[in-house]
Amino acid sequence: MKSIVKFAAALFLSASAAFAQTPQLDPGEKIEKLQFPAVTMQLKGWTKFGNSYVYTLPVRAGQHVKISFETKSKYAFLAIFDLSKPDDEAFFGTDEDGTSYETTVKENATWLLRPYYSKVSPRRGLGAPYSILIEPLAAAPQPTQPAPAQEQPSLFPKRK
Repeated sequence: MKSIVKFAAALFLSASAAFAQTPQLDPGEKIEKLQFPAVTMQLKGWTKFGNSYVYTLPVRAGQHVKISFETKSKYAFLAIFDLSKPDDEAFFGTDEDGTSYETTVKENATWLLRPYYSKVSPRRGLGAPYSILIEPLAAAPQPTQPAPAQEQPSLFPKRK
């Protein structure tokens, strides 16, 4: 009986982990699964109100990466989500955080890169072309602690 309960619990946990890794797609979106690149990878596409590609990128703890987003449109943006987290909030968005994101990954995860065309734009055009650069970088050098200062021999004895 205990083995059945353990099996059911393991099955539930693996299923919930799988659901956490599966993104919720908007109508018209298509998913492209990426692998972490060994060299700089460039993705080009077109986004229009959810009719675009979204990308999943698996990352491992310790990897250092820079993701840059470029577009000529002031209404196209990129949002990056962590699919291993239960919340629906992006941890990076070019609308507020700038055009590039550089970090050393703290834990294994799968990120969702979602380019989108803002629905609140005053002019609803045909959408916008974009380019995403994914650059694996060398690990950031660890800050070194200065060696503790050694006492210099003194000509005079210390007072007690």
